[in-house]
Amino acid sequence: MAVQDTMDVLQGKWKIKVLSSICFYNKRRFSDILNDVDGISNKMLSKELKELEINQLITRTVLDTHPVSIHYQLTKHGKKLGTIIDNLTEWGRRHRRKIIGT
Repeated sequence: MAVQDTMDVLQGKWKIKVLSSICFYNKRRFSDILNDVDGISNKMLSKELKELEINQLITRTVLDTHPVSIHYQLTKHGKKLGTIIDNLTEWGRRHRRKIIGT
């Protein structure tokens, strides 16, 4: 059941990529994440961020600036995924070297 719970929260094409962007930089603006995640639309990024916020993995902070600036960052709960994301990154690098040789 625990694996299914995890997959329910992280499922889909974009969530791990969005979390990776926020995790790597600690704090990101919407446009930064949009630039980091190739192929994601504004609408889809907005949806993914809302779902991650509902699941308490990220926080959304609205700054009183002109124009208004919004930052996203991992919650304490979300930071626990950092090790998993790092492991996925390292495994991906090793896998690419094994398959492609680069």
